[in-house]
Amino acid sequence: MRIACLGGGPTGLYFAISMKLRQPESVIEVYERNRADDTFGWGVVLSDETLAALDENDPVSAARIRARFAYWDDIRVVRGDEEVSTSGHGFCGIGRLYLLQILQERAAELGIVVHFGHPVDDAEFDRLKGDYDLVVAADGLNSRVRSRFADVLKPDVDIRANKFVWLGTRQTFANAFTFIFEKTEHGWIWAHAYQFDADTATFIAECKEETWNAFGFGEMSQAESGAVLEKIFATHLGGHALMSNANHIRGSAWLNFPRVNCECWYTDNVVLLGDASATAHFSIGSGTKLGVESAIALAKRVAGDGALEDRLQAYQDERRLDVLRLQSAARNSTEWFEDVERYLDLDMVQFNYSLLTRSQRISHENLRLRDPEWLENAESWFQQKAGSNGHRRPMFAPYSLRDLTLRNRIVVSPMAQYKAVDGAPTDWHLVHYAERAKGGAGLVFTEMTCVSATGRITPGCPGLYAPEHEAAWKRITDFVHDQTDAAICCQIGHAGRKGSTRIGWEGMDQPLTAGNWPLLSASPIAWSDANDAPAEITRAQMDEITEEFVASAEMADRAGFDMIELHAAHGYLLSSFISPASNTRSDEYGGSLENRLRWPLEVFAAMRAAWPAAKPMSVRISATDWLGDDGVTPTDAVEIARAFREAGADIIDVSAGQTSTAARPVYGRMFQTPFSDRIRNEGASATMAVGNITEPDHVNSILLAGRADLVCIGRPHLADPYWTLHAAVDLGERDGGWPDPYLAGRDQAERLAERARS
Repeated sequence: MRIACLGGGPTGLYFAISMKLRQPESVIEVYERNRADDTFGWGVVLSDETLAALDENDPVSAARIRARFAYWDDIRVVRGDEEVSTSGHGFCGIGRLYLLQILQERAAELGIVVHFGHPVDDAEFDRLKGDYDLVVAADGLNSRVRSRFADVLKPDVDIRANKFVWLGTRQTFANAFTFIFEKTEHGWIWAHAYQFDADTATFIAECKEETWNAFGFGEMSQAESGAVLEKIFATHLGGHALMSNANHIRGSAWLNFPRVNCECWYTDNVVLLGDASATAHFSIGSGTKLGVESAIALAKRVAGDGALEDRLQAYQDERRLDVLRLQSAARNSTEWFEDVERYLDLDMVQFNYSLLTRSQRISHENLRLRDPEWLENAESWFQQKAGSNGHRRPMFAPYSLRDLTLRNRIVVSPMAQYKAVDGAPTDWHLVHYAERAKGGAGLVFTEMTCVSATGRITPGCPGLYAPEHEAAWKRITDFVHDQTDAAICCQIGHAGRKGSTRIGWEGMDQPLTAGNWPLLSASPIAWSDANDAPAEITRAQMDEITEEFVASAEMADRAGFDMIELHAAHGYLLSSFISPASNTRSDEYGGSLENRLRWPLEVFAAMRAAWPAAKPMSVRISATDWLGDDGVTPTDAVEIARAFREAGADIIDVSAGQTSTAARPVYGRMFQTPFSDRIRNEGASATMAVGNITEPDHVNSILLAGRADLVCIGRPHLADPYWTLHAAVDLGERDGGWPDPYLAGRDQAERLAERARS
């Protein structure tokens, strides 16, 4: 093949090398706009995984790269006068110029022609595209090729919020990747610092744009900016200066990071590579990793058989998932640093844990493999904060709400069963809730229990509006209290415009085929085209329904519930007031968020007054409508939670969405936990996290990072009522929650688990 590679950075050069090794007869030419010894940036970080890939792909250049690496094992976090280090992380760094020199030398050995100081304009690009079988556009973050073919490649460029500047220093920060957080008169500024050769380190300074503006960095020269940073970080620089190798840039060298992702990576015989196709934020140090791993994959595919388009499509299919995974981790890390000020008041143990796990690539048990001593000390700290002695994982720490103390942090989420008869729970409910209470969770929620027959979602939904309901629920709570250590909470709500529908497996949110009851909502807006339009609720009806909520709360107390939750989420009646997508009222209950919250807060206050003072009460909210600025936003959610907390809510159950059929949720592991994190750490509210939390590792990471106080597990508890007890066995925890008749089963399970671990 004849191949032209636009861009002689590490990614472009490594593709050329990888391709030449597979097809020595190929003609490969690299066009680089800079000179051979130009370089911008300082050190490059690679992981052990990437080094292994380099070893396999080209042992010659890999050996030369390893010989120039600076290795370190620790991550050191400094916040003001506090400092903590953890080990076992296994990083390595190399100067970008050294890496380029090694790859340039290797390319020359293989007969690859590199044209330095040779920018390619549009006319020359057209010539190359016609003369060569393949043009590889490794032309970087500001790729001209990507821009030229934007209509086909469909790039999405997301400019991130923080400002950063890439510098170097002779202070080496030896043996540790170092994060430094300093509070200044204009806000926090932090640094990412790591050694990459015997006497030099990369030093990236970062801050929020408000802080950047307050310092006036945008109006400073590079020398002036560096002098300010040297003063801020003087304690850590040990008298060494901060150096810039971007002196070709006039004015400020501060940047905003652009996250690049393309829908398509190739067109005709042109393919994007490296930063041209996808970027990963510097906070996880993976831009070069991403590029060289993609270079190897592209070379393997291009050197294969079949039509070129098929080979390029295969390359894209192969790499897209890995790239998206890395970009997802990078996004998590980016957002953590963008919101870092919400965590800076955490205890140093929790702050360090939050930083280490920010990308979700490092899990709780992975930290145990890296630095077991530090993690065990952190777990002991968490238990002590919870009022418990000894060393156990966070999920097994107690938690208190008013006079109620839960034995652990696991909550069985509310999950609709659709098995009630005329609003009364049945034997199904007794067995369902009893099994999950026996299964070791600290708290078990009922499904939404409705305040009236016309407040039900479906005819199969339970209620608390008749004496027989109260008696049936008391039968269940008596069993839970007599036979288990679990507490039980009744979630109370009114379906609003989402009511009068079929049971779940017969058609979710679809109206009944017959016998529909009239619907109410904040405004006369139907849930969907298939559902009846509700009537706009009147003030008199609001008063009547408030009394129904109070009556249900009083019944819940008499029925023996330890706790109640007001359901103000998921598009049901109270939620329809809170969301601007469903509330278009012009009275004092519509318009501003304060007005939209008015009646839900009235309902809550009335229930709280009727509910015993010693018993806790929670509120479930939808922290986003997934509608952008047209609905409730995460910023609104902080204020919503704060309003309920100030009204007396003990904890906020943080869910999301299900308020509009136009919603566009973003799914993934623990995808709703960031909303809980924000409410807890910005709004100072205790929270419960929900949403695709499926593993004990997820739970422990959420808790120790301070992202929630309790963790709700839903579907896993449908598959396994004893999820918590089984998790304890798998983790080697001696949990005391096993019912006495099951102790023989516990002993056998622990023996089998110990055998598997050994």
